[in-house]
Order: sequence, then structure tokens, then C-alpha cells
Amino acid sequence: MIPVKQIDPDFFIPNRFAGKSMLITGAARGIGQAVAFRAAREGANVVVADWLPQEGAETVEKIQQQGGKAAFVEADIRQTEDCDRMVAETIRSFGSLDYVVNNAGVMTAVYSGEPFNWETQQPLLPEVIHEATDEYFEGVLAINIIGLFKSLRAELRQMVAQGKGGAIVNVGSVTGLRGFGSNPAYVSSKHGVTGITKNAAIDYAIHGIRVNSVNMGTTVTPMLAMAKEWLEARHKAGKSNNPVSGYKTKNMLELADPSHLSSVWEQASVILFLLSDEASDLTGLAYPTDGGFSSF
Repeated sequence: MIPVKQIDPDFFIPNRFAGKSMLITGAARGIGQAVAFRAAREGANVVVADWLPQEGAETVEKIQQQGGKAAFVEADIRQTEDCDRMVAETIRSFGSLDYVVNNAGVMTAVYSGEPFNWETQQPLLPEVIHEATDEYFEGVLAINIIGLFKSLRAELRQMVAQGKGGAIVNVGSVTGLRGFGSNPAYVSSKHGVTGITKNAAIDYAIHGIRVNSVNMGTTVTPMLAMAKEWLEARHKAGKSNNPVSGYKTKNMLELADPSHLSSVWEQASVILFLLSDEASDLTGLAYPTDGGFSSF
């Protein structure tokens, strides 16, 4: 077995986004943070938008310490006024909105700043449909699809008004390309990400705005850590996954090399490529950045 060489976290393309401004939601940690770090190294003026104020401010501070330009906006994308404000703050800080990464998303209805607690959070956690609560299902969709719509509305309004085009990447999931068990809200909402991405690509091509999505499989992030805690707690509670829903859990590269889990830097690399002029002919597509999961 010959392992696949993964991208160096320190790799970047100098000046690729020099003088351009990029708004990234959910950028306080995980994939969004990796995109923010690398985009800043590549010359972008970065706006970090997140509902985690401490982590968001720390991300901006790290970018600035490395010589990059960044600003933080505390925002809850469920709120229309917050979506409007994060765009307004981008313009106030850097003068334009050239690129967007809509990364904010959740797997449960629990506030992502809280530690996992099976006993107290059960009504907000994923469950099969006949046992799922309104709070769980509505809470996930409120962020992953309604929040995405509100974000896109504010972003596209500004980009259309500017009249100089741009590019957007929405962060979906491999669960938005196929079925997965035990998490109906996440699967439904990520299918919604695929749909609204294709819709936006059609409507805004005339404005020179490209819109794509990335759809990752298992990636090493705080969300993955939480998912593992949830699965372990579910198993201890006697709610083990049935053999159908748990049949396939690993991607092609992970099966070939068990140590190969997708990194945030691999995801950031594709996201930034899709935003760049190198992807000038690409729009309306849902890219499976999933280690081959959806190919077999």
C-alpha cells in the first residue's frame, strides 16, 4: 500500500487573491478557519463571520500576527440583520465583496460552543425520523439551508450592485449527494445546499458570478469530534445504528490507507481553487471532495 501524499498545511499560492476581499461564514474554526488562514496568506482581505466570538477574534488575531488583513464579525446567520451586517462590515472594512465561502453549518441543533452532553441535549440531537423532535429538525434546517439562503441573499445583493462579478462556494456535504442514515435533518439540508447552489448559478451567471459547492466526507474538524461523541453515547444508550445505515462509513482513500482522513487544508485547497480565476469556466457544480466516497 502506497499512501496518498496529503497537502502541506503551509502550502499557498502567493498573491492569488491580492487586493480582493473574501467573506467566510463559520470561519472561527474547522474548514472555515483553514480557508481564512490560507486566503490571507494568498493576499485576500478576510472577513471572519461566526457566532463563536472568542474563537472568531482569535482567528483574526492569528491572521494579523502573520501579516494578513482580517476583520471579525459576530453573526448568527439565522438572523437576517446579522447576514446584512456581515456584508456591510465587509464593505466598511475593505471596500468590496469579491469572494464568499458560505461554510457555517451544523449537524445538530445544539449551539456549537457548548460541550456535548447526551443527557441534557437529546431533544436537539439527530435521530431517526420517527423518533426525531421538531427542535432538532427545525434547528438544523434553520442554519444549514434557511441561514444559507439569508446569507446568499445579502451577499448577492451586494455583488450584483457592485457590477464586477465574483465567485461563491457553498459548503455542502457528501450527505447532500446521496443518502445517509440516522441524521435526516443534516442530509435534507445538505441536499438543499446542492439545490440552491445550482439555482444561484443559473440566476447569477449573467452578473458574472460563479456559484459552486464542495461536498466533503469525513474531515478532521470539531464537528467530526462531536459526531464521534454522539455515536458513542447513542451506542451506550442501546441505540446502535442498524446494519443498513452503518454499512458504508469509509471512503476509498481511507479504505486503502486507514490513516488517511481528509484534512481541513485539503478542503480549503479545493474551495480556494473554485473561487480563483483558475476555475473561470466552472459554475453550478457540486464537487465531491470526499476521498472517493461517492464514486463506489
